[in-house]
Amino acid sequence: VTGVQTCALPICYGVEVELLDAAGDVLARTSTAFDVLVHWTQAPRYGFLSEFTHQRADPDETMRWAARYHLNALQFYDWQYRHEQLLPPAGSDRYSDLLGREMSLEVVKALISAARARGIAAMPYTAIYGASPDFYQQHPDWALFSAPGKPYLFGAGYLMIMNPAPDTPWTQYLLDQYAQVLDQTGFDGIHIDQYGAPMRGLDSDNRLVKLEDAFPSFIDATADLVDAKRGERGAVIFNLVRNWPLVTVAPSRQDAVYIEVWEPYRDLLDLYRIIAQAQTLSGGKPVILAAYIPPKLEVNVRLASALIFASGGAHIELGEPNTMLADPYFPKFGVMDAHMQEVMRRLYDFAVRYENLLALDTRDATAERAHAVRLEGIPTAGTRARDRVVTIVRAGARTETFSLINLIGIDGERWDAPITQAPTPQRDINVSIQVERPVVRLYAASPDTSLSLQALPFTLSDRQISFVVPHLSYWTMIVVEYAE
Repeated sequence: VTGVQTCALPICYGVEVELLDAAGDVLARTSTAFDVLVHWTQAPRYGFLSEFTHQRADPDETMRWAARYHLNALQFYDWQYRHEQLLPPAGSDRYSDLLGREMSLEVVKALISAARARGIAAMPYTAIYGASPDFYQQHPDWALFSAPGKPYLFGAGYLMIMNPAPDTPWTQYLLDQYAQVLDQTGFDGIHIDQYGAPMRGLDSDNRLVKLEDAFPSFIDATADLVDAKRGERGAVIFNLVRNWPLVTVAPSRQDAVYIEVWEPYRDLLDLYRIIAQAQTLSGGKPVILAAYIPPKLEVNVRLASALIFASGGAHIELGEPNTMLADPYFPKFGVMDAHMQEVMRRLYDFAVRYENLLALDTRDATAERAHAVRLEGIPTAGTRARDRVVTIVRAGARTETFSLINLIGIDGERWDAPITQAPTPQRDINVSIQVERPVVRLYAASPDTSLSLQALPFTLSDRQISFVVPHLSYWTMIVVEYAE
């Protein structure tokens, strides 16, 4: 081991390894990263599993793959027997879900056990108000109604929408389902989904139910339950579909802000904006985005990853071996080729190695500090997500991290529409940054070129440091270290 690079706090590390022969010549070289956390939600790297057939025989291999990408939690998507009855009937190992997919509870438990052995948390998917039509017929008064006597339907009647307001029969019933799951499996908490609509409805007595008010109460009640069943190990995650209702849910007792990104948030820079807003409204909680990009769209994937990681956020996209989420129905994942697997390995190594500079103990300072950066001959100002280099700034106690993200030459501005033209590489860029404190050192690193921090020479004149960035492909990170 020729070098271990430590971040400002002993939490995240970059490791570089060289294999030498007897003469001291390098035979092989590689690198990785790791972190030491109190809880996975400090720096979430949330992945997914969606295949639970009894024929599955690769739990250990799956977790080895997940660990190589530093995933520290996995959402078990659509593992349940029914939305309203999460566990299968007593004594049943094999079962079919509402869509007829074959499942095995023993396989679910084996995957949980394999995840736990690797230090990876296992989170069960649930829906806050989804129930089968048969269940609705048994409890018609538990539903949420669009008008008197007209219950809300989801998916043309595939599911019915129940009323999750505080102290309703449905809420008490679903919390009891959660308790059974935590008692009978090794799941580490509860992942709660919603569908983004409806936003309001009527209860069986025709009283108005505002879901932006009901959701936080349900999350807090779930957190009480998880605390009782799992203690400090537990976690609660809630899906803010279309970033709604962020204002009321962000401060609730969820452990991270999980946002499924849909319209109107289609611009590449919306990924940064959503994360920054959620961090502010939640009091600094970690933010996880669910933004589905097929692995064949390499430019989209790399730009989205740069924007999300540079903003201090996380992206649920990996989990099932060699795959990437490509659709809101997780089993419709895309398969990564060897090239994309290597691209993602470098991105995740980079995000872990520098999470102290990009996420932990830092805050977004883009609004006040991005204008302090100048790139000679390269546009940086503007609102469009193209034809310029965007700067995202994270401020720590003794550091400022300026992420330069290259949007020059791309042929699209949306993360969810194919971008076929990669950014035009920029070389030997003359950069200046206005500073207000004494600068001790200046570094650069990039998942595109060198993962290690490279010291940059600089000059200081009139509270401005000037230096040269040798290369900018997709994302280059500049770190300014200040004196005590």
